[in-house]
Amino acid sequence: MHSERTSSAAVRNLVVFAVVAVAAGWAGRGLDVAVGSPASEGPGQLVWIAAPALTGLLLRAFAGDGWTDAGLRPSFGANRRWYLLAFFFSPVSTLLTVLGGMAFGIMQFAAPDAGHLLRLVALALVPSFIKNIFEEFAWRGYLTPRLSAAGVPEALDHALTGIVWAAWHVPYYLFFLDRETFAVISPHGEPLFFTMMFAGVISLALVYGELRLSSGSVWPVVMLHTVSNAVTGTMLLHGCFRMPPMADLAVSPLPGSIVSIALNIALWLWLRRHRRSGD
Repeated sequence: MHSERTSSAAVRNLVVFAVVAVAAGWAGRGLDVAVGSPASEGPGQLVWIAAPALTGLLLRAFAGDGWTDAGLRPSFGANRRWYLLAFFFSPVSTLLTVLGGMAFGIMQFAAPDAGHLLRLVALALVPSFIKNIFEEFAWRGYLTPRLSAAGVPEALDHALTGIVWAAWHVPYYLFFLDRETFAVISPHGEPLFFTMMFAGVISLALVYGELRLSSGSVWPVVMLHTVSNAVTGTMLLHGCFRMPPMADLAVSPLPGSIVSIALNIALWLWLRRHRRSGD
């Protein structure tokens, strides 16, 4: 009877978290409209980014989830290799994607000089880090381990996390991201963009969730997410990638391309095999 009550409470908390996470951006947009603030400058974006993480913290503190599986300890010594992987994966995968696209003649790389580009990426790291503390404390700090505690199999756990994570992004792209940038990343229309975005985010959730399991900590995932946002976001904003129409669906460092999805799945399979082998 006690285990049934515990299981029921865990499911209830997961439903509460998922509903808040999916609704946060829409509620934030409603707040902006109510107070007459522009979407990119008003309080709505803060509601969108903070509500899932704060909900997870409240459920842990007051609704019985506890802190055992929160992954708050960084464990730098034991997780050295995972921090190295988190730091280098995005730059390496971006480089491979660009080189592959250039080799097949479907991508041109146009960027500021290397020193200037590195400075831009470095400047993007701090705001990206702050944002991703909130984001990863929600997804890999709460949702992934609580789905696991509820008995959800690992791959399904990551996929469900990815679906909720992707749904949480929808209001960001519709309201909070400036229209010029959104036009750059969605040149083929919203239906195709959101389809590929969901597929890309789910593939990222496989990697991020597996890294969370391998390290036992949320902090390597914060690093991976931070570096990825800083590298690809900076290059995108400064027009570093030039491709013919539709080519970006196949070869792009952004999560929604076929190449990026394939690289994420390959890394997920390697991480899972590595963890299960006990190496």
